[in-house]
This record gives sequence, structure tokens and C-alpha cells, in this order.
Amino acid sequence: QVQLVESGGGLVQAGGSLRLSCAASGRTFSSYAMGWFRQGPGKEREFVAAIAWSGSSTNYADSVKGRFTISKDNAKNTVYLQMNSLKPEDTAAYYCAQSRGPYYGASGAEDDYNFWGQGTQVTVSS
Repeated sequence: QVQLVESGGGLVQAGGSLRLSCAASGRTFSSYAMGWFRQGPGKEREFVAAIAWSGSSTNYADSVKGRFTISKDNAKNTVYLQMNSLKPEDTAAYYCAQSRGPYYGASGAEDDYNFWGQGTQVTVSS
């Protein structure tokens, strides 16, 4: 059974930084792509960042490009999202997700992911 557990959310002022972590278990972590999505208040869930199974490629939403960095540590079965220069519009619940199958690329499509964490809240004050 795959489990994804996010941590690292919290309250931060605009311009600040946070690092989210997502610890995975249940499948061979190194073989799977990972993604981060978010859902703000009154909004639909949207893609934030993804990393290919190999870690060799990444993909970002335009709204976070240059500010957020996704990485994965296969030794720790953990994917990270480093968020810098945070803005109030980054306020959302952040979810990590694992790809449906092994050897996926850095997909931004929700349908390519079938396991999701419970989410961690990020609130950015102005």
C-alpha cells in the first residue's frame, strides 16, 4: 500500500521561504515520478511542479518558475519542494503525488498520478 505523507507547511510572510517534504512508502520510490499540486481557497487543484522518475528532468507551472525547486532523494524516499519568494497567492493546501507507473517523466497532468498525500497547508501573509 502506497503512503505519501507531507510535512513542512505553515504560516510565512510574503517574501519568505518554506520547504515541503513528502515521505513515500510502499513502492520502489526511485522508479516513480513525483509531483506537487495545490488547491487554494475556492479554487480547483492545480499543478505546481514535477520531477521525472530518474530525477533528470523537472517541470514547473509558470506561476512558480524561478521561485520553487523540486527535488527527490531516493535514499530517503522523499521528494521536496523548496519554495522561495513566497506570495500571498501561493496560499493553498499542497499535495504530493506519485505517478501511476514506473519510469514516467515530469508530467503536469493529474491523471498521470494515482496516489496522493493528505496535504499540508501553506499560508502566506502580506
